[in-house]
This record gives sequence, structure tokens and C-alpha cells, in this order.
Amino acid sequence: METILIIDDDVAIGNLEQEVLEREGYLVQRAYSGTEALLLLKEKKPYLILLDLMLPGMSGEDILPQIQGIPVIVVSAKTAVEDKVELLLGGAVDYLTKPFDTKELLARLAVRLREKSSPRLSPVYTYEELMIDTASHSVCVAEKQINLTRTEYAILKLLMQNPEQVIAKSVLLDCISMDTPDCTENSLKTHISHLRSKLREASGKHRPFIWI
Repeated sequence: METILIIDDDVAIGNLEQEVLEREGYLVQRAYSGTEALLLLKEKKPYLILLDLMLPGMSGEDILPQIQGIPVIVVSAKTAVEDKVELLLGGAVDYLTKPFDTKELLARLAVRLREKSSPRLSPVYTYEELMIDTASHSVCVAEKQINLTRTEYAILKLLMQNPEQVIAKSVLLDCISMDTPDCTENSLKTHISHLRSKLREASGKHRPFIWI
């Protein structure tokens, strides 16, 4: 059965989630801080993560960008629309507000697990030793996975979809605007510089097709 990782320092809520999930047949792992969660993820990847935001030490917002290839449902008492939008754009697949009905939790969980287990429709793009999997939003260089920001990922995805083509700055901004509304003409150069640095560090090679 699928393993669900609960990342929440609230023992009572974590116990409730664990009881409900185990009753449905899921296996459950627990982490009570962001640091503990990242250590667990290095050892074994769960099928899905329930992530609280207000954690001791590293917050949920801090660790979300470091979680790659695993669906994350944020479970938080924060109700502001701005918070929800920012986290969904930042990589979360869903957002559940505390307090919640356990039936709603199970329904959202079932939907996300069904999406994850359904046949992959999203393509995998490769260019030389680069590989980008649009289903899991993961990027590998020479079989080594690297962590990119949402904007860096959107830029690289567009370039991988159009290899050997010159893409104007204005066209690039238009194409990635839906995925990265925070990217502007002024910040684009910085995002590309960071992307090139990460790829160069991972492979030890210069990437001439990423320039501005």
C-alpha cells in the first residue's frame, strides 16, 4: 500500500491524520520538523506528502522547493488566498485548510494518488545529457537530479521543447508567464544566470544554448 509522509509538529493533528489514513489502509511516516522530513526523504521517498507550514526550524515554505517528484498537499491554518496561490505556484498540488473534515482529506488524497498512478501522458525531453520529466517536474544532468526554482524549470522546459532554436526574450516571457507570473524582463537575466550556474555545476560543462 502507498506510504504517506505527514510533516506536522502538532501531535494531535498528526495523530488524527495517521489514524484516518491507516484506517483506509495507507502506510504512514511521521516527521515533526522540516529538518527531520528532509532526512527521511533522503532514505525513502513516500508516495505523497501532507505538509504543515508552521514547523519548528525550517518552515513548510522552506522545504517545499526541496521536494522533487513527490505530490505535496499543504495542510495549514493559513487561510489567505495569497498564501494558497503562492504555495500552489511553488509546487504544491493541493491546499487543505485547517480545521478540515477527514472525508475531504481522504477525497483530496484519493484524487492526487489517482493522478500519480494513472498512465503518464506528459513527455520526457532530452538534450545531450539533460533530461526533463514533465510528469514529475524533475530535471537530471548526466543522471544526477538537480533542484530548480519554478521559473528556472519553466525556462529550461521551453528551451528543451525548442532545441537548436533562438527564442527572443519577449517570446520566452510570454510562453512562461502562465507558470511563472513573477518573472519579469528585469529578473529574467538573473533567472537564466542561476539556471546556467546550476547546470554547469552539475555537469562541469558550459551550456551555450542558454544565453541572453
